[in-house]
Amino acid sequence: MTRDGLTHHGPDTARPYRPIRDYALIGDCHGAALVARDGAIDWCCLGRFDADPTLCRILDAERGGYLSVTPVDGYAATRSYLEDTNILETTFTTAQGTVVVTDFMPVGRKPGCGTHDYVDLVAPNFLIRIVEVREGTAQLQVHYRPSLAFGRQTAGLRVERKRISADGGPVLYHDVGGWSLIGDTALTTVRLQKGQRRVLILAGQPCTSFNPMDRIDLYTSVTIAFWREWIAYCRYSGPYVGPVKRSLLAIKLLIYAPSGAIVAAPTTSLPEGIGGNRNWDYRYCWLRDSAFTLYALAVSGYGGEARRFSAYLPRVCAATAPNLRIMYGIGGETELDEHTLDHLDGYCGSRPVRQGNGAYTQRQIDIYGEILDWALLFQTLGGAFDQHSRRMLSALADFVADHWHEPDQGLWEMRGPPLHHLHGKIMSWVALDRAIRLLGAQSRLESERDRIVAEVHARGLSAEGDHLVQAYEHPEVDAALLLIPVTGFPVRDQILTNTIEAIERELRSGDFLYRYKNEDGLKGDEGAFLICSFWLVDALLHIGRKEEAAGLFHRLVECANDVGLYSEEIDPGNRAFLGNFPQTYTQLALIGSAVHLALYEKKGVDALKGTHAERAQRVVSATLGWRAIFAVFKATWRVGRIVSSKRSMFPLE
Repeated sequence: MTRDGLTHHGPDTARPYRPIRDYALIGDCHGAALVARDGAIDWCCLGRFDADPTLCRILDAERGGYLSVTPVDGYAATRSYLEDTNILETTFTTAQGTVVVTDFMPVGRKPGCGTHDYVDLVAPNFLIRIVEVREGTAQLQVHYRPSLAFGRQTAGLRVERKRISADGGPVLYHDVGGWSLIGDTALTTVRLQKGQRRVLILAGQPCTSFNPMDRIDLYTSVTIAFWREWIAYCRYSGPYVGPVKRSLLAIKLLIYAPSGAIVAAPTTSLPEGIGGNRNWDYRYCWLRDSAFTLYALAVSGYGGEARRFSAYLPRVCAATAPNLRIMYGIGGETELDEHTLDHLDGYCGSRPVRQGNGAYTQRQIDIYGEILDWALLFQTLGGAFDQHSRRMLSALADFVADHWHEPDQGLWEMRGPPLHHLHGKIMSWVALDRAIRLLGAQSRLESERDRIVAEVHARGLSAEGDHLVQAYEHPEVDAALLLIPVTGFPVRDQILTNTIEAIERELRSGDFLYRYKNEDGLKGDEGAFLICSFWLVDALLHIGRKEEAAGLFHRLVECANDVGLYSEEIDPGNRAFLGNFPQTYTQLALIGSAVHLALYEKKGVDALKGTHAERAQRVVSATLGWRAIFAVFKATWRVGRIVSSKRSMFPLE
């Protein structure tokens, strides 16, 4: 029996969908894959997170591709990541013996890169599965069915010596015999004794100059060294260091190395409600959390990743400024047209499956506040803007001054009519406030900043006048208002406390919060948003409810799946994960809340006030001393022993 309470009885070609919670993530900072607890890889994009998937059974059990390795007989399954890595080990225990399946995507540092350079990377874009018998004997079934064009095309498999090829598609290298073809699926049964191992390598295209099977030990050793050296840079040493490090490892895996962009999630169309149509493509980079992304990376010790992201961000903003997109492609693409893949049934029948994300065209004024908040943090941590960049930041502030009074679609990308969302007004205030701090006092920006404060207090209060609401003329509350304390927006303490309490009263279900409950222009239901629970932890700290905040954080840590990952949403009733998985910003929020709890313990509630830039100074000062504050962007600092070596450098052809 596994930890999910299910007893497994060998492979099932009519296998139903696995719970989202059952998946673990592997990747190489270019692409990613999801490995189910039963030994099946049901999602894999090689080379780019947003590529057409090589495997996509998670979106269609009958049509989608997969690669499974599963004991023939009944088994119990446990799994974990190899310590301080993103290499997954799944242990199957049967009546006959114990077998371990090791899954990873090889990655390493570029030869010749600097001692502390862990952002210039090399990856061959392979998925590797190593099957080893540790005790007794094992009989396993291996199934392979690739996806072409999101399952639109038949693969046309050919079983050749030591590899299985597909017409115009991926290649599976192997040292397994006895393959047969049934329709579009290749399958075989493997019998192994203690000490024996077999290897499968899924490549996006044929390797013409070498046989990757000859390099398994090299791929393994370089990848282990890369992850362990990288995580050794982690500066955080407070409570819950294990979950923080796991979240950092997951985030690093989801940073597209060539550009520094961070995908919101590596998947598309995992539903926010089973059977519903709230299914979106999240394989892009949202600007919304840019300041917090920089904040979490910087205070954790990852100056290299922070710098690379901080190069990507102004580049994509400049491409469309002053009309910013809410998201951009991981290579800097500005057009992310959305279309439906009607030939796919969707996860558990949740249709449609979408590729692209039409929300990229929405007007969301809060984005400008995020960018200018990021800019202030970047400069505070030692970054510098040239004249061109400063002109762009000034133009963004002017845009906000001209347009903050207009309605928009809001933080949650509602697809109904635009509203005067309070979060958008507050982030407009942030944009003007940060611009003044960055660029100097300007009477117009100061005047508009003050007008926003006055209007929010005049039009954004409940009928009773005791708490803030979602939007003008809309009395509902919105979980986005939990972010007010971290913005520094001026609001009376009692109003802030009442707002947090109103959100708990109207949106909280146990430890989880719905983002809102009013009509949003879409059909179907959704789960509670996990990031909102972490926002609540931070908000409770700001109003002095420290014990409640710490208790909630502890329970949220326990809510992760067995390998420390979170989805976007959760069903408060049965704790089933919902939405795209894993969700980068949920993992980032865990790091932020852990850092804030530790900062609160050391310096009290006043240390949490103000801007991200001010908190970052306090965090770094509390952990490394004031001399380190400006070092984040000059070098990646090292805590503890130096382990950086050529072992993590990936050999080039």
